[in-house]
Amino acid sequence: MGGVFILKTSFLPLSKSKPNKSYKIISINCKGQIKRRLLDLGIIPGTFIKNIQCSPLGDPTAFLVRGAIIAIRKEDTKKIVVESV
Repeated sequence: MGGVFILKTSFLPLSKSKPNKSYKIISINCKGQIKRRLLDLGIIPGTFIKNIQCSPLGDPTAFLVRGAIIAIRKEDTKKIVVESV
């Protein structure tokens, strides 16, 4: 019974998140000062994050993290992997 198994995953970069949706942070794929800054802002694996609002020109986007609203540039949101909740 050799079958093909398809793993369905809901992982996506934070840059693809939808407004008013919540996500769980899975990983941060960057190094150095950018990673340190994201960690300092509360962007930590296991933490929940909600896309609140995108700016009129599309960058940056406001997110709710641990009770604080923070703006993150699209360039940096591409490095954050989340899972839809």
